[in-house]
Amino acid sequence: MDKANLLKLMEEVRSGATSPDDAADRLRDLPFEDLGFAKVDHHRSLRQGFPETIFAQGKTPEQVVEIIRCMKERGSHVLATRCSPETVAAVLAAHPEAKHHDMARALTLGESPEKLDGFIAVLCAGTSDMPVGEEAAVTCETMGCRVERIYDVGVAGIHRLLHQRERFEPANGLIVCAGMEGALPSVVAGLVDKPVFAVPTSVGYGASFNGLAALLAMLNSCATGVSVVNIDNGFGAGALAAMVNRVANGK
Repeated sequence: MDKANLLKLMEEVRSGATSPDDAADRLRDLPFEDLGFAKVDHHRSLRQGFPETIFAQGKTPEQVVEIIRCMKERGSHVLATRCSPETVAAVLAAHPEAKHHDMARALTLGESPEKLDGFIAVLCAGTSDMPVGEEAAVTCETMGCRVERIYDVGVAGIHRLLHQRERFEPANGLIVCAGMEGALPSVVAGLVDKPVFAVPTSVGYGASFNGLAALLAMLNSCATGVSVVNIDNGFGAGALAAMVNRVANGK
């Protein structure tokens, strides 16, 4: 239940198109619905502007299918992240209208009622960082943002980044994913006057410590305007960037 649907329901009651009893039935599972194994937060859109996201990792395929059914019945668009092949197969069998985003390991169903002006740029240092970048990009798109994808522009060949400067400078926010030494967010932040959301990835050889080296490098960035999320957390960066874009749109 988002603000637009709630206002529509209230108007239907006012006009007599919907009875108070019917409206109460439609609202009875607010703010959450208890499925036993999960308490689905139907109030999230009213509080934060977009519905609860399903973190599928660790859930059974059947649990994800049921949560999606629950959200779908309440008119919510759906984003499920970290979906295993088994979960993808189960969800597409039960909800064939869902869309599978293979590289992002995500599933979506429906679209955000909002289409925000401006855009978010998602940059990846290397091709190996693209799964995390795609998780961020799909998250932004699910939350109503337009996304500009700019991949394989790491500092080992910095001319590749500078060649794309006109594409990413106008963005309302930039998500920058990098593994190895994690240098790209600092370089990007030194070129723009917009917030940079740095995402360390677990890509790299042994001393990268599965993304810890990149995380520490990003936390110690000398450039201003850099905010850092957890290792491989494309979703977190995407949600944060979408919030910033909503503010830029006066939401």
